[in-house]
Amino acid sequence: MIDALLHALPLVFAPMNILAMFIGLIAGLIVGCLPGLTVVTGLAVLIPLTFGLDPMFALGMMAGMYNGGSYGGAIPAILMRVPGTPASVATVLDGYKMTQKGQAAYALQVALLSGVIGSVLSSISLILLSPPLVSFSLMFGPIEYFWLGILGLATVSSLLGDDLPKGLIACGIGLLIGAVGQDISNGTERFTFGQLDLLDGFSAIVLLTGLFAVPPVLQIIEEAVKTGMSGDKLKLHRQGSALSQWRFFTPVWIRSSIIGIIIGILPGAGGSMSSFLAYNEAKRVARNPETFGHGNPEGVAASECGNGADNAASLIPALALGIPGSGVAAVILGGLLVHGLRPGPQLFREHPDIVYGFMLQFLVTSFLLAIVGGLAATRIFGQVLRLPRIVLAPVILLFVTVGVYSVNNSLFDLWVLLGVGLIGYVLERLDYPSAPIVLGLLLGPMIESQLRLALTISGGKTTALLSTPIAVTLALLSAAILLAPAWRMWRERGKTPVIEGAESR
Repeated sequence: MIDALLHALPLVFAPMNILAMFIGLIAGLIVGCLPGLTVVTGLAVLIPLTFGLDPMFALGMMAGMYNGGSYGGAIPAILMRVPGTPASVATVLDGYKMTQKGQAAYALQVALLSGVIGSVLSSISLILLSPPLVSFSLMFGPIEYFWLGILGLATVSSLLGDDLPKGLIACGIGLLIGAVGQDISNGTERFTFGQLDLLDGFSAIVLLTGLFAVPPVLQIIEEAVKTGMSGDKLKLHRQGSALSQWRFFTPVWIRSSIIGIIIGILPGAGGSMSSFLAYNEAKRVARNPETFGHGNPEGVAASECGNGADNAASLIPALALGIPGSGVAAVILGGLLVHGLRPGPQLFREHPDIVYGFMLQFLVTSFLLAIVGGLAATRIFGQVLRLPRIVLAPVILLFVTVGVYSVNNSLFDLWVLLGVGLIGYVLERLDYPSAPIVLGLLLGPMIESQLRLALTISGGKTTALLSTPIAVTLALLSAAILLAPAWRMWRERGKTPVIEGAESR
């Protein structure tokens, strides 16, 4: 691992790749501070634009946008009481109260410093934990990879959706889309309806962009917000240094970072869960928990540190096993595939310089965030909030359309982009999660190929799918994850008659 890191250092610190990280950070800050847009949206717009570029340059922009967007969401959350990203919802609770007290600049400092510390520790965990996980994954064969794919689908489906059925339906949609094209074994056309453009299936770039970039734009158009934030609220003055109070925040940072890293590693959890859990834990152990929600800077520190610690950690299962830990990681997986990099153990064997360079880019962009996202930069990027959101919609659509068309120079891709975007918008309105669709699309072909290979090796014996301890363990975990929501519902219903009976007596 050390040799691979040393070989990757010259790539990471090449002038063009450093420029890419700066570009990604700036773009991420802008995307994050725009309410209604998310890091997922920004990455979905960015990936088509990186097609044909050097992989390290493209990955540097992705790493920068991920870390920049993570902090950028705190800017409108603190200044406007509007979370820029879903993961910054918990930041609103105390951040906006601090703004009302005239402590907006101090709140932004706390958010930035906490996000940087969480991101740095998360990047270190990515570098240290990914190789051991890869070594373990080398014990996997076709059978184990089949169940690993099933586990990934089951985990993301049950954790990201509001209920299990919607998560499963979203996964089914992704699997169906992934089946379009020629059969991988005999070349039979599946669901092509005579369209030559569908012989190779749908383009991952077009689908990712349509699912994650178009629906937020349609929501912006629907809301038609024609006013931006007033300039008076964006006049920030220095209000003390958060860094000088590091002893006060250190316990919060340690707890929140541990929570964020653990949640990031778990497939399907994501930044929203880590920030809320970190916030709740900080409130639970605080000496004055009643001050939380009324402008306590510890609440801002816990939320943003937990959010930042989730970033790189969510890529640990994504890079090592091909199972993303969040919706953002799922989009990054698509970005890797676009550049010919297939996540999993083979990525570490075939492209060690790139994968370790990507990890180092997360660490470097975490430190650069402290420079680019300082109070001066926050003032500059905060000015974007003065633009009416309705003005941003056509600009985003323009970038999306140009980026998608430039991939294959195909009008068919634009029609697919429009259709998938409308479907994604309808699914969001119906509260269907988008990430399981991406997982079904990415994991479906892998599950199919590994299942066929396993059955071919075993001579068609389905019992071979449970012939190893790892396979049995993964199968039981998948079943437990799928049955857990039903078990919780059954227990809640079972408790209701007892409570009613006790009350009647």
